[in-house]
Amino acid sequence: MGTGLLDDLVFAPGPLAGRRHASSTAVHLADAGPDGALRPDGLARHLQDVATDDWASSGISETATWVVRRSSFRLVGGRWPRLGDQIELTTFCSGTGAAWAERRTNLALDGDVAIESTAIWVPVDQGGRPQRLQPSFFEVYGESTAGRRVSGRVPGAGDVPEEAERRDWPLRRSDLDVVGHVNNAALWSAMSEVAQGPLAAGTMIHHGAVLGDDYVSLAWVTGRLWLTVGGVVAVSGAWDSGPAPLELS
Repeated sequence: MGTGLLDDLVFAPGPLAGRRHASSTAVHLADAGPDGALRPDGLARHLQDVATDDWASSGISETATWVVRRSSFRLVGGRWPRLGDQIELTTFCSGTGAAWAERRTNLALDGDVAIESTAIWVPVDQGGRPQRLQPSFFEVYGESTAGRRVSGRVPGAGDVPEEAERRDWPLRRSDLDVVGHVNNAALWSAMSEVAQGPLAAGTMIHHGAVLGDDYVSLAWVTGRLWLTVGGVVAVSGAWDSGPAPLELS
């Protein structure tokens, strides 16, 4: 796929048994760019929403908030979603660790899977501190994992290359989530800004929280980006370009 950050991605197959959660929606105006293609941050919002709906309907009464350490996708169906497309999202837990879980989500167009995604999610308390997975989690989601264990470690950020282009990345109050961090989907908008056209694959890795009062800079080269706070990389990402978008009718 072109970069080490993408080459090491693993997309676990769907479960033979256990919980799945599905929902249908459409690619709306707020999700698509000028070319009509679903933007990466629009995709991230759809993935986040179906994951949130799954957790809310699970019947688990824990008050933990889930935050993302790493989220990734790859195009598998040949066509990238575009404005007006009806999409179906199916999500399931595909593995666990001591204080994190892996979530897989498939996005289907016309009944065929077009995009596969995977993410490492961490439950945190109201103070933002990670929590161990509780027995009630395994009662609901354990069967779909078939006992698969996953690592919560993510690749290091590395150094921003000298040749990278750079600019300020101003934050807005609307970027913040309920624990005061910049929301995952809002951070994916950095990729929408610097990656051209629909993509074949992408990943965003959270090395540290980005807060609303942080002074953030965006740096990028072809296929890679970094969001830095005080010169330290807080988020890094990588992408591979995909097929050309269809023309809007």
